[in-house]
Amino acid sequence: MAADLPDLAVTGSTSGLGGIVARELAGAGFAQRLLVRDPSRAPDLEQAATAVCSYGDAEAARSALEGVRVLFMVSAAEAEDRLQQHFAFVDAAAAAGVEHVVYTSFYGAAPDATFTLARDHYATEERIRASGMDYTFLRDNFYLDFLPLMTDDQGVIRGPAGDGVFSGVAREDIARSAVAVLRDPAIHKGKTYRLTGPEELSMARAAEIISEGTGRNVSFQAETVEEAYASRAPYNAPQWQLDAWVSTYTAMAAGEMAGISLDVHGLTGQDPISLAEFLTRPVL
Repeated sequence: MAADLPDLAVTGSTSGLGGIVARELAGAGFAQRLLVRDPSRAPDLEQAATAVCSYGDAEAARSALEGVRVLFMVSAAEAEDRLQQHFAFVDAAAAAGVEHVVYTSFYGAAPDATFTLARDHYATEERIRASGMDYTFLRDNFYLDFLPLMTDDQGVIRGPAGDGVFSGVAREDIARSAVAVLRDPAIHKGKTYRLTGPEELSMARAAEIISEGTGRNVSFQAETVEEAYASRAPYNAPQWQLDAWVSTYTAMAAGEMAGISLDVHGLTGQDPISLAEFLTRPVL
């Protein structure tokens, strides 16, 4: 029975962010229930049990969440129906009696956010609020981890970001912040944390730092919105995905990823990692 498993549940343990959180919790001696789609991929951790479900399968999710008090919910992989998956999972958590959800949201979450996926994060937050469960929202800025992967074959990052800035945060800092909340969730009920790095960066400056830190010749080329859609057309991606890609940059141009928060330090007691420092760190 799922109710016999640990009452702290962690999603995403087979991927980057959730995997770091699960390992950190295990290292700190916490028992946890790893919610996975494929149990063969679950990490082998001390005091960790597994339960099988997916976000979109409400019946399996409700069964897997039976007896859970605190749930760490990593946002699902980008998909056209991601919001429907989130709603099904949140509803299943509430039906299973989960008391507190810690959700990884996005820094600019709002119903009218420029970044299209930030609207989905806001809607997910609202669904959690309306569920009656306690909540803590971790609103993460743009992941520093993604930046080096955004270059094309010529080492160019292209997009309509203009001179806008973002306050990119390392996935490692998000994970450490999540662990801090999960270690003592009661004091974080009803809180929303804005997780940023220690600096505001334009894409042009980020490209310079990546060049300096890696020895690669990386540059930023500003595009118009029309040019951005045209340059991404060869990928034959669905419209929702193109909109998400392009609006990542237009959200920066609009100032919706700017601003530095002290919440990473407040939660972890450590300064957040800068882009230059991130480039020197081993992959977790």
